Amino acid sequence: MVQNTVHLKVHWGDTDMAGIIYYPTYMKWFDIGMLTLVNEMGVSVLDLFHNEKIGLPLLDAGVTCRKPLLYNDAVRVVSRVTEVNSKTFRLEHEVYRGEDLVANGHELRGWVQFDDKGNLKAVPIPDEVRELFLQDKLLNV
Repeated sequence: MVQNTVHLKVHWGDTDMAGIIYYPTYMKWFDIGMLTLVNEMGVSVLDLFHNEKIGLPLLDAGVTCRKPLLYNDAVRVVSRVTEVNSKTFRLEHEVYRGEDLVANGHELRGWVQFDDKGNLKAVPIPDEVRELFLQDKLLNV
């Protein structure tokens, strides 16, 4: 399925008092990976939200930390769609420093629409977006 790579650096604010990456940073990076992947597919997240009132809320997530990262380490986050259901999609993420896998995790995202009162309702992922998720393609490597 569709896959994307984002290159990032560990910033000072991404670390804890010991100078080691603080675990919520991975969730921020996974979010960046997901947003970049969807945008690189040609689906504008901003247009979805502003024009169609569609959001992609996080329903489930997890991370496994394998090796510590330190301030100023360069990393790449590889994000891929691994499952597409009628109203949800799942992504797997891998974080590398050089060739070393330092962390991996997942996200389950919903496809929801906001009504005029701000209520959310899960709605089907459009067929054209499902096809983009299911394509075997490397984006922004």
